Amino acid sequence: MHTVAVLALDQVIPFDLSTPIEVFTRTRLPDGRPGYQIRVCAEERETDAGSFTLRAPWGLEGLTGADTVIVPGTADPAAPLRPAVRDALRAAARDGTRIASICSGTFPLAATGLLDGLRATTHWLAAGLLAATYPDVEVDPGVLYVDNGQILTSAGAAAGLDLCLHMIRKDYGSAVAADAARLSVMPLEREGGQAQFIVHDHAPTPQGSTLEPLLTWLQENLAADLTLTDIAARAGVSTRTLIRRFREQTGTTPLQWLHRARIRQAQHLLESTGHTVERIGSQVGFGSPTAFRDRFKRTTGVSPHSYRRAFS
Repeated sequence: MHTVAVLALDQVIPFDLSTPIEVFTRTRLPDGRPGYQIRVCAEERETDAGSFTLRAPWGLEGLTGADTVIVPGTADPAAPLRPAVRDALRAAARDGTRIASICSGTFPLAATGLLDGLRATTHWLAAGLLAATYPDVEVDPGVLYVDNGQILTSAGAAAGLDLCLHMIRKDYGSAVAADAARLSVMPLEREGGQAQFIVHDHAPTPQGSTLEPLLTWLQENLAADLTLTDIAARAGVSTRTLIRRFREQTGTTPLQWLHRARIRQAQHLLESTGHTVERIGSQVGFGSPTAFRDRFKRTTGVSPHSYRRAFS
């Protein structure tokens, strides 16, 4: 089982702290087994969490042997990092542990030097301060999360959910991640390349929204050769109105939503069937195997064959 250590620093933000605890605790594998065990760790016996005081069951020793360490944000990102915490995070990195930050948790991670020379993100309001304080870090304020392999960072609030779902997908595949997303009432759709300040309060198929019937129809017709005009005609609106409604209710465009839905279905088929890559590309609506491979790699970062080897 994958062990996740969540590090509660002084003045930890409760939302950022609870995000990985809830998401990973609720993750279940196809056979019903839990995918993760959680350790909540802190340097001191009691930690200030703003409106309450936290008593963590683990000290910094809880980082040792963990597969993933997560550093939630704090109310004072400019607060100096204590040497014991710095040393514990550096030791975890030397051991090959995956380390991720949520929101302003990027600051203590940067203070360890582990982000030097790497691209990173944080809450957009704090991006300027991060860049000024740590000039060796390449700060990108326009993304939801950045995955450097061993070291990952995420933007503010809900972006921590995006990052956790991304890590679940890397660990156990899209089907397990999709189930975790449903339990969190979150889209698995949002990708790290989207601007973090897009108004996106609804899932890709939000129940009760005006787009719900259309999105359901699109999901059922992924193999069809659909154009923007076709989708607008189905919705009974102009293409301009369609694009506006998609932006408001899903945070993306109709064709981008369709492409992402096709790739998600392709991931499921790669994991659960022995169909050839060419057949799967056709099943999810790509006109040629080359177009499918290119889109799949742009979306997931790996080829369909590599994805199948990793998650089948």
